[in-house]
Amino acid sequence: MTEITKVALDAMGGDNAPSEIVKGALDAVARRADLKVFLVGQKDKISRELEGKSYREDQIEIVEASEIIETGEPPVVAIRRKKDSSIVVAMKMVKSGEADAFVSAGSSGAILVGGQTIVGRIRGVERPPLASLIPTENGVSLLVDCGANVDARASHLIQFAQMGSIYMEHVVGIRNPRVAIVNIGVEEEKGNALVKETFPQLKECEGLNFTGSIEAREIPHGGADVVVCEAFVGNVILKLYEGVGSTLIGKIKEGLMSSLKTKIGALLIKPALKATLKTFDASEYGGAPLLGCKGLVVKTHGSSTAKEISNSLIQCITFKEQKINEKITACLGTTVEEQ
Repeated sequence: MTEITKVALDAMGGDNAPSEIVKGALDAVARRADLKVFLVGQKDKISRELEGKSYREDQIEIVEASEIIETGEPPVVAIRRKKDSSIVVAMKMVKSGEADAFVSAGSSGAILVGGQTIVGRIRGVERPPLASLIPTENGVSLLVDCGANVDARASHLIQFAQMGSIYMEHVVGIRNPRVAIVNIGVEEEKGNALVKETFPQLKECEGLNFTGSIEAREIPHGGADVVVCEAFVGNVILKLYEGVGSTLIGKIKEGLMSSLKTKIGALLIKPALKATLKTFDASEYGGAPLLGCKGLVVKTHGSSTAKEISNSLIQCITFKEQKINEKITACLGTTVEEQ
């Protein structure tokens, strides 16, 4: 009998909630019979979005949560005070074992705080990082940390590399993934204090395919499968990546529509261009998991549409099937004393 993956989905989080969130859930359960989605949030609003829609009732269930944590709220205060918010209620379902995973397009700060304080860290994990798949000319790379720990230490980066390597091998399917640390040059003596301290430790890390430093310009070329950095650098890379990508796509479309001749050419290359641009669409790869939590916590873009939500839900199935948390526990669970 096929094992069901149960996901608590924050139906009230994000710019397009609850409409696009519910659409994403409906698309995901239509694609996968081994998925059950708990739509957590204000029941009346969710029910309106489900009206007239066709779906298996055993795959979609509404869980009432009356409050919403807004993006601008102080995360720690919001998690403590809004006990009946969609984020808190959904995360408690993961903690209790009612759900295998949590997905949200809501407040990043609240998700990071809740992931550590409600769901909790795997024993041995010092700091859970956000890990985002980014498109490259060779496929995808994992950028870790891209938003959780802006003041990381060398020991944290070592664990980011280890967890990222596990994720890329068992979720994305890249054997012996290449790991590199973001630097301003490829020479070992270059970099800030954090990079200089971390580099030699990564070289000595058993079981890690560490290839050295990677400059930012080499990331889009697929210079490494796992790109390691602290979150300040990672978030800058991610946001620049997204901004340049959307700008280039916009300029290409503008150029193709600039004259009758280019419009005819656009018709001829449309199928190939569409397929190419699809590989650089971040929504194709789902959300960013907060690696190292006791249950899977996934953060998607605040502007997520149904496609990204659907792909994030499907992503949770692979994470569970490949027993990523068990592998992280086996790798890191005995490296430090219990936190």
